[in-house]
Amino acid sequence: MFKINELFKIILGIIILVFVVNLNSITKLEISYEKIITATIFVVIIVFVNIFAKKLAAYYYHSHAEIKIWNIEKYGLRAGQHFNKPIPAGIIIPFFLSILSYGYFMWMAIFEFDVNPSASRASKRHDMYKFSEMTDFDMGMIAAAGVVANLFASIIGYLAGFPEFAKLSIYYSAFSLIPISNLDGAKIFFATRNIVLWITLIVITAIALGYTWFLV
Repeated sequence: MFKINELFKIILGIIILVFVVNLNSITKLEISYEKIITATIFVVIIVFVNIFAKKLAAYYYHSHAEIKIWNIEKYGLRAGQHFNKPIPAGIIIPFFLSILSYGYFMWMAIFEFDVNPSASRASKRHDMYKFSEMTDFDMGMIAAAGVVANLFASIIGYLAGFPEFAKLSIYYSAFSLIPISNLDGAKIFFATRNIVLWITLIVITAIALGYTWFLV
Protein backbone atom coordinates (compact mmCIF):
# COMPACT_ATOMS: atom_id res chain seq x y z
CA MET A 1 0.00 0.00 0.00
CA PHE A 2 2.94 2.34 0.71
CA LYS A 3 6.05 2.90 -1.35
CA ILE A 4 9.35 3.41 0.50
CA ASN A 5 9.75 6.94 -0.88
CA GLU A 6 6.16 7.70 0.08
CA LEU A 7 6.71 6.48 3.65
CA PHE A 8 9.82 8.65 3.93
CA LYS A 9 7.79 11.74 2.93
CA ILE A 10 5.03 10.86 5.38
CA ILE A 11 7.54 10.46 8.23
CA LEU A 12 9.17 13.76 7.29
CA GLY A 13 5.76 15.47 7.33
CA ILE A 14 4.95 13.95 10.72
CA ILE A 15 8.24 15.28 12.13
CA ILE A 16 7.35 18.77 10.90
CA LEU A 17 3.86 18.51 12.43
CA VAL A 18 5.24 17.33 15.78
CA PHE A 19 7.57 20.34 15.78
CA VAL A 20 4.69 22.70 14.92
CA VAL A 21 2.42 21.27 17.61
CA ASN A 22 5.06 21.40 20.36
CA LEU A 23 6.87 24.67 19.61
CA ASN A 24 4.58 26.89 21.66
CA SER A 25 5.08 24.75 24.76
CA ILE A 26 8.82 24.72 24.13
CA THR A 27 8.99 28.53 23.97
CA LYS A 28 7.06 28.70 27.27
CA LEU A 29 9.40 26.12 28.82
CA GLU A 30 6.33 23.98 29.53
CA ILE A 31 7.38 21.01 27.44
CA SER A 32 8.04 17.56 28.82
CA TYR A 33 8.94 14.19 27.36
CA GLU A 34 5.43 12.99 28.17
CA LYS A 35 3.88 15.86 26.18
CA ILE A 36 6.18 15.26 23.24
CA ILE A 37 5.40 11.54 23.16
CA THR A 38 1.66 12.19 23.51
CA ALA A 39 1.68 14.84 20.78
CA THR A 40 3.67 12.54 18.50
CA ILE A 41 1.17 9.71 18.98
CA PHE A 42 -1.74 12.07 18.30
CA VAL A 43 -0.12 13.46 15.15
CA VAL A 44 0.69 9.99 13.81
CA ILE A 45 -2.88 8.80 14.34
CA ILE A 46 -4.38 11.93 12.76
CA VAL A 47 -2.13 11.76 9.70
CA PHE A 48 -2.66 8.06 9.09
CA VAL A 49 -6.43 8.30 9.62
CA ASN A 50 -6.46 10.91 6.87
CA ILE A 51 -4.14 8.93 4.61
CA PHE A 52 -5.89 5.57 5.02
CA ALA A 53 -9.27 7.18 4.36
CA LYS A 54 -7.97 8.67 1.09
CA LYS A 55 -6.33 5.43 0.06
CA LEU A 56 -9.54 3.50 0.73
CA ALA A 57 -11.53 6.07 -1.23
CA ALA A 58 -9.03 5.83 -4.08
CA TYR A 59 -9.39 2.04 -4.01
CA TYR A 60 -13.17 2.50 -4.31
CA TYR A 61 -12.55 4.52 -7.47
CA HIS A 62 -10.20 1.81 -8.77
CA SER A 63 -7.07 3.88 -8.37
CA HIS A 64 -4.01 4.35 -6.15
CA ALA A 65 -3.40 7.45 -4.01
CA GLU A 66 0.22 8.42 -3.36
CA ILE A 67 0.97 10.89 -0.55
CA LYS A 68 3.60 13.58 -1.09
CA ILE A 69 4.92 16.67 0.64
CA TRP A 70 2.99 19.71 -0.61
CA ASN A 71 4.99 21.37 -3.38
CA ILE A 72 4.44 24.68 -5.17
CA GLU A 73 5.47 24.52 -8.81
CA LYS A 74 3.81 27.60 -10.35
CA TYR A 75 3.95 31.26 -9.38
CA GLY A 76 1.43 32.60 -11.90
CA LEU A 77 -1.55 31.66 -14.02
CA ARG A 78 0.27 31.33 -17.33
CA ALA A 79 1.60 27.97 -18.50
CA GLY A 80 5.23 29.05 -18.50
CA GLN A 81 5.18 30.65 -15.06
CA HIS A 82 6.72 27.92 -12.95
CA PHE A 83 9.79 27.44 -10.79
CA ASN A 84 12.79 25.51 -12.06
CA LYS A 85 12.37 23.15 -9.11
CA PRO A 86 9.24 22.63 -6.99
CA ILE A 87 9.32 24.45 -3.66
CA PRO A 88 8.55 22.14 -0.67
CA ALA A 89 5.91 24.43 0.81
CA GLY A 90 4.74 21.66 3.15
CA ILE A 91 8.06 21.95 4.96
CA ILE A 92 8.97 25.61 4.59
CA ILE A 93 5.63 27.29 5.38
CA PRO A 94 4.71 25.45 8.62
CA PHE A 95 8.29 25.63 9.90
CA PHE A 96 8.79 29.37 9.41
CA LEU A 97 5.24 30.38 10.41
CA SER A 98 5.71 28.46 13.65
CA ILE A 99 9.08 30.10 14.30
CA LEU A 100 7.81 33.60 13.52
CA SER A 101 4.72 33.19 15.71
CA TYR A 102 6.61 31.42 18.54
CA GLY A 103 4.38 28.42 17.99
CA TYR A 104 1.08 30.26 18.36
CA PHE A 105 0.15 29.67 14.72
CA MET A 106 0.08 26.00 13.73
CA TRP A 107 0.04 25.59 9.96
CA MET A 108 -0.94 21.94 9.45
CA ALA A 109 -1.25 21.70 5.67
CA ILE A 110 1.73 19.47 4.94
CA PHE A 111 0.69 16.90 2.36
CA GLU A 112 -0.81 16.65 -1.09
CA PHE A 113 -1.60 13.53 -3.08
CA ASP A 114 -1.61 12.19 -6.60
CA VAL A 115 -3.94 9.51 -7.90
CA ASN A 116 -3.19 7.00 -10.64
CA PRO A 117 -5.90 4.78 -12.18
CA SER A 118 -5.44 1.07 -11.56
CA ALA A 119 -5.55 -1.59 -14.25
CA SER A 120 -9.08 -2.52 -13.14
CA ARG A 121 -10.29 1.03 -13.78
CA ALA A 122 -8.80 1.04 -17.25
CA SER A 123 -10.50 -2.28 -18.00
CA LYS A 124 -13.87 -0.76 -17.09
CA ARG A 125 -13.54 2.32 -19.23
CA HIS A 126 -16.26 1.08 -21.57
CA ASP A 127 -18.57 0.10 -18.74
CA MET A 128 -18.52 1.92 -15.41
CA TYR A 129 -16.19 4.71 -16.53
CA LYS A 130 -16.26 6.63 -19.77
CA PHE A 131 -12.57 7.46 -19.39
CA SER A 132 -9.78 5.69 -17.57
CA GLU A 133 -8.32 9.01 -16.34
CA MET A 134 -9.33 10.33 -12.93
CA THR A 135 -11.87 13.15 -13.01
CA ASP A 136 -11.93 16.25 -10.81
CA PHE A 137 -14.99 14.80 -9.09
CA ASP A 138 -13.11 11.60 -8.23
CA MET A 139 -10.19 13.59 -6.84
CA GLY A 140 -12.53 15.77 -4.80
CA MET A 141 -14.31 12.81 -3.25
CA ILE A 142 -11.01 11.13 -2.35
CA ALA A 143 -9.77 14.32 -0.69
CA ALA A 144 -13.08 14.75 1.14
CA ALA A 145 -12.79 11.23 2.56
CA GLY A 146 -9.71 12.32 4.51
CA VAL A 147 -11.47 15.35 5.98
CA VAL A 148 -14.55 13.36 6.99
CA ALA A 149 -12.38 10.66 8.57
CA ASN A 150 -10.54 13.24 10.69
CA LEU A 151 -13.80 14.82 11.82
CA PHE A 152 -15.12 11.42 12.90
CA ALA A 153 -11.81 10.70 14.62
CA SER A 154 -12.14 13.96 16.57
CA ILE A 155 -15.56 12.89 17.86
CA ILE A 156 -14.25 9.48 18.88
CA GLY A 157 -11.23 11.08 20.56
CA TYR A 158 -13.40 13.49 22.52
CA LEU A 159 -15.80 10.76 23.66
CA ALA A 160 -12.82 8.60 24.67
CA GLY A 161 -11.51 11.39 26.91
CA PHE A 162 -8.78 12.86 24.70
CA PRO A 163 -9.84 16.48 24.06
CA GLU A 164 -6.37 17.53 22.82
CA PHE A 165 -6.50 14.83 20.18
CA ALA A 166 -9.97 16.03 19.18
CA LYS A 167 -8.71 19.62 18.82
CA LEU A 168 -5.71 18.65 16.71
CA SER A 169 -7.85 16.44 14.48
CA ILE A 170 -10.29 19.30 13.89
CA TYR A 171 -7.44 21.73 13.14
CA TYR A 172 -6.00 19.23 10.67
CA SER A 173 -9.42 18.98 9.00
CA ALA A 174 -9.63 22.76 8.75
CA PHE A 175 -6.26 23.05 7.02
CA SER A 176 -7.22 20.19 4.72
CA LEU A 177 -10.02 22.42 3.38
CA ILE A 178 -7.84 25.37 2.31
CA PRO A 179 -8.54 25.69 -1.45
CA ILE A 180 -5.11 26.67 -2.73
CA SER A 181 -2.42 25.05 -4.87
CA ASN A 182 -2.54 21.23 -4.78
CA LEU A 183 -3.90 20.92 -1.24
CA ASP A 184 -6.90 18.70 -0.54
CA GLY A 185 -9.16 21.71 -0.17
CA ALA A 186 -8.46 22.78 -3.76
CA LYS A 187 -9.33 19.30 -5.03
CA ILE A 188 -12.65 19.41 -3.16
CA PHE A 189 -13.43 23.01 -4.09
CA PHE A 190 -12.90 22.44 -7.81
CA ALA A 191 -14.45 18.96 -7.84
CA THR A 192 -17.73 20.11 -9.40
CA ARG A 193 -19.28 23.31 -10.70
CA ASN A 194 -21.21 23.67 -7.49
CA ILE A 195 -19.22 23.62 -4.28
CA VAL A 196 -21.89 22.20 -2.00
CA LEU A 197 -19.60 19.50 -0.63
CA TRP A 198 -16.81 21.95 0.18
CA ILE A 199 -19.21 24.44 1.81
CA THR A 200 -20.83 21.65 3.85
CA LEU A 201 -17.46 20.48 5.16
CA ILE A 202 -16.43 24.08 5.87
CA VAL A 203 -19.58 24.68 7.93
CA ILE A 204 -19.20 21.45 9.89
CA THR A 205 -15.51 22.11 10.55
CA ALA A 206 -16.20 25.74 11.53
CA ILE A 207 -18.79 24.59 14.08
CA ALA A 208 -16.30 22.04 15.41
CA LEU A 209 -13.59 24.70 15.60
CA GLY A 210 -15.93 26.94 17.58
CA TYR A 211 -16.58 24.09 19.97
CA THR A 212 -12.84 23.54 20.52
CA TRP A 213 -12.74 26.76 22.56
CA PHE A 214 -14.53 24.78 25.29
CA LEU A 215 -12.17 21.82 25.12
CA VAL A 216 -9.49 21.71 27.79
